Amino acid sequence: MQRIRNLAVIVSFAFGALTFGAAWSADSPPPKDPDKKELEATRAAIAQEDWAHARELARAALERAPLSADAHNLYAYSLRRGPNPPMDLVFRHYNEALRLDPRHVGAHEYLAEAYLMTGNLAKAREHLALLERICGACEERVKLAQAVANAERQQATK
Repeated sequence: MQRIRNLAVIVSFAFGALTFGAAWSADSPPPKDPDKKELEATRAAIAQEDWAHARELARAALERAPLSADAHNLYAYSLRRGPNPPMDLVFRHYNEALRLDPRHVGAHEYLAEAYLMTGNLAKAREHLALLERICGACEERVKLAQAVANAERQQATK
């Protein structure tokens, strides 16, 4: 009986390895860049504020290219902007985007906005300072500076 269990375990591991190997060979890592059309479609769904569709598209992009900072960023954004955002998942994907690309200005801006949503003004300021160093007066930093200033005013009136 123990032999049968051991054989079942070996077969399940072998099947799992074959299944994973079908997506990526040992010689080639998982793709870093998803299909550009996938990201364009995700951005279009976001522009339409179709958060459920944007999530589906970004999730599909992540499955095909788990090393894409853009896909992680768009997935987190679509989660955050939708109803009842799972903030733990939002933070996880923004942080993964930044792990993959520490200079990703969109991920810094959106992660800071997520911190503002949860009342963590100090962390939002940290990302504002990082954007200042990364891109100076870029659009993302300007928008984030305005959001941080608004949060500071709201906090001051409490």
